[in-house]
Amino acid sequence: MTTDTTTKTPEAAAVPPPGAASRTARARQGHRRLLTRRDRFTLALMAGVPTVLHVALVWVTALASIALAFTSWDGIGFSSIKWVGLDNFQQLFNDNPQFWPAVQHNIIWFVVLILIPTPLGLFLAVQLDKKIRFSRVYQTAFFLPVVMSLAVTGFVWQLIYNPDTGLINSLIGANKPGHYIDWIGDPHLNLWAVLVAASWRHTGYMMILYLAGLKGVDPSLREASSLDGANEWQTFKNVIFPTLRPTNTVVLVVTIIEALRAFDLVFVFNKGAQGTELLSILITNNIIGESSRIGYGSAIAVVLLVISLAVIIPYLVATFRKERRA
Repeated sequence: MTTDTTTKTPEAAAVPPPGAASRTARARQGHRRLLTRRDRFTLALMAGVPTVLHVALVWVTALASIALAFTSWDGIGFSSIKWVGLDNFQQLFNDNPQFWPAVQHNIIWFVVLILIPTPLGLFLAVQLDKKIRFSRVYQTAFFLPVVMSLAVTGFVWQLIYNPDTGLINSLIGANKPGHYIDWIGDPHLNLWAVLVAASWRHTGYMMILYLAGLKGVDPSLREASSLDGANEWQTFKNVIFPTLRPTNTVVLVVTIIEALRAFDLVFVFNKGAQGTELLSILITNNIIGESSRIGYGSAIAVVLLVISLAVIIPYLVATFRKERRA
């Protein structure tokens, strides 16, 4: 009885079996045939059109605004564009009486949104996460203001703040001659009145973000905390809330962006006059107002862009670092 001691050499082992090359070629041809010329054209169209629109409406306009910020232009003919250097920024920081109040109002907008609707949204999310009855109905009701257009929200709150027939004045008896409270026209009240409307909408937004974060919490953490004898508040403070750190980061960035891009509500209320000045309102009034100062308005837009990037870039850097570590 003999034993076959023949072994395959590395060269022989590396040789593909007969017909492998032809099968590979057919597979490649099959993959090519999966996308016809019409399919490739459709994919190129679906990817190309949004890309062109994004570049044209976002990047080109942003770069054009940066360039125009150093010019003086009334918007009539490109020949009227004149280079003025840093004059627009110097005039903005030193001579514009509305600029620093607008910056202050944007800061107040952020502080109010982070202190009032954000904790309220977290509270609602915690309650809805307990799977109470009709939780879907409550979620829909609280999230409805977020779905509504900000312009529609502004019109609704205009009716509520109406000095004569508004809901608030009717409830407190301030809808009689001599006792009117002008919530929108009074410069000491109108900013806070707009912030109430903004907080009403922002609460539902925060509720959804925190509710999504709570759904990702490991149930075993709650069980372990319960076994250790912790009550509901101790479990939330020491176990649940620390796990919401990524959600808190998103909430912070979203709130800052909401405060910086605030425009619709204020414009619907009183077009940013009499104590409700914002940077976005100043940009609009200078670019498309009666006397167009596109270069000056672009300078304000650049300031707003720098503030936004100072917030967004650190967030993106931290996010990318976490992804690389993961």
